[in-house]
Amino acid sequence: MKKILLHLIFLLYPGTLALAQPSAAGKTRTDKELTQKIEAALRGFQGEVGVYVRHLKTNRVVEIKADTVFPTASMVKVPILCGLFDKISRGELSYQQTLVYRDSLKYDDGMVGSLKDSTRIPLSYVLMLMTTFSDNTGSLWLQGLAGGGTAINQWLEGRGFVHTRVNSRTPGREPARSRYGWGQTTPREMAELMVMIRQGRAIRPDLSDRMYRYLGRQFWDGESLSQLPPHIKVASKNGTVNQAKSEVLLVHAPHGDYVLCITTKNQQDERWVRDNAGYVLLRTVSSLVWNYFEPKSTWQPTPGYEAWW
Repeated sequence: MKKILLHLIFLLYPGTLALAQPSAAGKTRTDKELTQKIEAALRGFQGEVGVYVRHLKTNRVVEIKADTVFPTASMVKVPILCGLFDKISRGELSYQQTLVYRDSLKYDDGMVGSLKDSTRIPLSYVLMLMTTFSDNTGSLWLQGLAGGGTAINQWLEGRGFVHTRVNSRTPGREPARSRYGWGQTTPREMAELMVMIRQGRAIRPDLSDRMYRYLGRQFWDGESLSQLPPHIKVASKNGTVNQAKSEVLLVHAPHGDYVLCITTKNQQDERWVRDNAGYVLLRTVSSLVWNYFEPKSTWQPTPGYEAWW
C-alpha cells in the first residue's frame, strides 16, 4: 500500500517524491566551482556518469545525474551489510555464531567458494570477506541469511531509499536484474547510506559503528583510494562489471569529512585492465575532489605505485 501511495503521489505531484529520499541534514548549496571541475573531467567519457559529492561540514554539494539509477555492481554489498546487521539487532542472528558452508552455496571460486563442504566459519569472518575482499559467494550467503533481497529492500524502503534495491535472487525483480544486475542505486542514495552508517543512524549506533569499521578495510584499493593519502581514514566500497564501474567513499579529510559516489553505466570500454576508462575516471575524480578540499596537501601517489594494481 505504501508503494502504491508513493506512485500515486509521484504521478500527481512529480516533484514531491524526492522529499522521501535520504538527504543531507540541513540545507545544501551547490559548489559551482567543484561542479565545473568535475564536469570538465567527465567530458569525452564514452558512457553515462553520475557523481554526488557532499562536504559534511559545509553541506556544499555536487550533483551530476545524482538521482539517476545506475548498476551497483558490488556496491550492493553495503545494503546487504545493513540487512544482515538489522537481523543481528533483532536477535535473529548472532554476530559470533558459527556457520556451516555447503557446496550448494558456491557461486564462484573466491575465498568462501573455495571452502570445503561442511567447513565451519564464524559469521563475522564471512562479513569481513564480503566487505573487505568483496567475496561473491559469501555475499550471496549473507544476502540469504538477511532474509533475501526482499527483506533488504523493505529495510531500504522503510528508511526512505526510493531507488536503491537488491535485484538478483529477489522475487519480482527480474526485469530490474536484467537491466541493472545484482543491484541498483543512485549516486546520492549510496553516498547518503554511507553517511547514515557513519552517523550511527543505519541500525543502532554500536552496530552502525561495527559496519563502518568493516567498510574501512578494503583490499581493492587501486582506484579512488589510490588517490588518497594512506594515513587518511576512508570507508568505501567499489563495484565493477563489464559496462559499469562505481565507488563510494566517505573521506575523513583534515578540513572536514566528505562523501563521494561515482557511478558509470553503458561504458564502451569493457576491458578488464587498469587503464579502463571507468577506472581512470574513478581515480581522476577522486584526486580532483581531494585536492579541491585539501588545496595545501602536498601528498602525491608514490612513484611506481601502479605496479601493485
